[in-house]
Amino acid sequence: MAEMLRAASNPTSDIGMTSLARALSFSDSSQRDQKDVFHSETNSPRGSVPQLGRKIKLMDGANCCEELWVFVIYTGGTIGMIMKNGVLVPEPNALVKNLKKLIMFHDEDYAQKTKLYDRTEFPESTLVLPMFENNTRIVYCILEYNPLLDSSNMTPKDWVKIGKDIEKYYEKYHGFVVLHGTDTMAYTSSALSFMCEHQGKPVILTGSQVPIYQNRNDGRGNLMGALIIAGQFFIPEVCLYFNNKLYRGNRSTKVDAGRFSAFCSPNLGPLADAEVDIKVNWDTVFWPTTIECFRVSTKLNCNVGLLRLFPSLTTQTVIAFLQPPLEGAVLETYGSGNAPSDRPDLLAELKKATDRGVIIMNCTQCLRGTVNPTYATGKVLIDAGVIPGRDMTPEAALCKLSYVLARTELSLEDKKKMMKQNLRGEMSADLAGAKLSMSDSRFIQVIANTLSISCKEELEAIRDALTPPLACAASKIGDIDALKAIREMGSHLGLADYDGRTPLHVAACEGHLEVVKYLLGQGASVHARDRFGDTPLSNAMHFR
Repeated sequence: MAEMLRAASNPTSDIGMTSLARALSFSDSSQRDQKDVFHSETNSPRGSVPQLGRKIKLMDGANCCEELWVFVIYTGGTIGMIMKNGVLVPEPNALVKNLKKLIMFHDEDYAQKTKLYDRTEFPESTLVLPMFENNTRIVYCILEYNPLLDSSNMTPKDWVKIGKDIEKYYEKYHGFVVLHGTDTMAYTSSALSFMCEHQGKPVILTGSQVPIYQNRNDGRGNLMGALIIAGQFFIPEVCLYFNNKLYRGNRSTKVDAGRFSAFCSPNLGPLADAEVDIKVNWDTVFWPTTIECFRVSTKLNCNVGLLRLFPSLTTQTVIAFLQPPLEGAVLETYGSGNAPSDRPDLLAELKKATDRGVIIMNCTQCLRGTVNPTYATGKVLIDAGVIPGRDMTPEAALCKLSYVLARTELSLEDKKKMMKQNLRGEMSADLAGAKLSMSDSRFIQVIANTLSISCKEELEAIRDALTPPLACAASKIGDIDALKAIREMGSHLGLADYDGRTPLHVAACEGHLEVVKYLLGQGASVHARDRFGDTPLSNAMHFR
């Protein structure tokens, strides 16, 4: 089997989270029965850290349920506004009060029975959703900013504040939801995606076009969907959820001011669709390959700007725009990255700016497509030192510039190189690195031939069904070569088996340190929960 796996090809995206290797060296002087971990007392002291994934036994003797904790940062935006004097304005201290009146957003009976308010550091703003079919409940705590902001007033200082709050509560919650106005949501989601380094938990921005208090609104659906995905799905990215779609934050842009489908992701399909069922496109999820601890980079360079080309653009306008203290610029060009090739005056100013150290990124004005120097009018920009931004949105390119230029420890060349790299899934990979078709996987072909199956969809279904048990079996015996072959076959190593256990769970239980290191190096998640609520980290500690 290992030889058959090793014959497979095609490197694909990895799965990334935080470090676990140190846990294998921990010792537990008292070996407890594993089932004891699954229950906890309900009288924890107020302000204590939520025990993630724990099961709570109701006082009336009902079945246990798993509590999933989500931290909500309410920055403002239309979702919580009210109408005053004919205009919408933020209303402080109103959101929690109104959500508690809606039975779909709060189960007061459960909160009282389990003494929920005594188990949180936010007793006045902690709510709990009714129980789901899988015996889970989402408990969410709301931190309301003062003052509440219309997103048009959002600045990089506010991005830093949001990032610091995520970092402060990162270890205490399964996921995070940021309630935000729609006008600059694409900028904030892009900025946070770069600021959040070595991210291992979902951070989801959402809001609404109509206030949640109005009878006909989109706020309730957007908030509910964001809470469910942040609590129940392991998607380690900064995302944007709107109108039943979960998008990568740095791939999103606002496209409509008058419809509920206000956002789209022009060059990347949704990470998830929330229809009758929530379907996650796991192959699209960006899995960072790191074992470093989560942190938020709060240094941003604000000396960046956007310049859109238009036929009557004058050289004087370009000269004025490129003046110091500008250090980085996004040039929104025509089509596939084109600029007028018969304007040597304009091109000369761009060249002067890049020569003195200004980093200029080339992004297309088109909603969809990529910068590709196919035409002579595109090559002239490369000759002027402008860096192709491929299929990045202007919002993502601007925020990436702000993040990279703040890295004062890097040289100018290193910063330019970093701008060309795919840091958080903000741009598509080169075609040379794209995954080949499933028909090139020898392992899948052998199985398909055996089962007389040739349909591509069925081949992929077989791959996805077989990968988890095969990877877990390889982890059980410590076979790193087999794990490498599975990864090269086109599957990631974070998929769970029928019991919800991942290869990292198994390797941690078996004490295979090298396998654990390899899986962590590929970004395997220490936050994944099996059906008992256990994580690889708790397994490593429990089995010493």
